[in-house]
Amino acid sequence: MERHEEIHKTKKEIFFNNFLGGIAWALGATIGLGFIIAILGIVLKNVNLIPFFGNFIGGIIEFIITKNPSLLAK
Repeated sequence: MERHEEIHKTKKEIFFNNFLGGIAWALGATIGLGFIIAILGIVLKNVNLIPFFGNFIGGIIEFIITKNPSLLAK
């Protein structure tokens, strides 16, 4: 009998429960991603890989500009 009562919730109750669940999921995902990015940043800062990535991206930008110098004319 209890399962039957759970199935017959009003649309308002279902919407409210799903809305709160969505907000909780989004908040948890945001906080979790913030922690992961912070920890990754600390690790990369201590490992000194940032200059490597900077040089890599600088090389990509230099390659693009040499292949298409009209990008600098704007």
